[in-house]
Amino acid sequence: MKKTFSLYVLIGAAFILSCHNSTTAGKAASDSSNNMMAEKNFDLNKARNSIDEENKKFTDEVKKGDSVGLASHYASDGMALPPNSEAVKKEGLISLWGSFIRMGVKELRLSTQDVKGSDEMLTETGTYELYGDKNKMLDKGKYVVVWENENGSWKIYRDIFNTSMPESK
Repeated sequence: MKKTFSLYVLIGAAFILSCHNSTTAGKAASDSSNNMMAEKNFDLNKARNSIDEENKKFTDEVKKGDSVGLASHYASDGMALPPNSEAVKKEGLISLWGSFIRMGVKELRLSTQDVKGSDEMLTETGTYELYGDKNKMLDKGKYVVVWENENGSWKIYRDIFNTSMPESK
């Protein structure tokens, strides 16, 4: 009797586990299929146009001297990685961009060279030029921005930039 009862318990456990595994496998296959569909529906050109629009707003805010507007382009967990400085998290971005404006930056020109990625994250590489009063070039360099799709809008997740100008002596 004990052997028969144990056999039924084993068969029942095996049945329950196999049902759970097939449900889990089915869900995983469905998730994978949904991801593949999202990737097929993703339009990189449309995403690039969105990034270009965000960059235009960003450069307009530099001209206006709007550090609050500049900081609003960053994701909730966004971070800037400026040269010769520690990383700046979301709460410090208004101050970071305010310092650029106080240094006399009047204009930022961006030239996007490449955008790659998916519907969740994009990587943009390019060059920048900073100008002050009377169109005097203050700096030029290169940058990498990782964009994150946050609630349907592209936001800056990581922003790193550094100069291409020789060190001043």
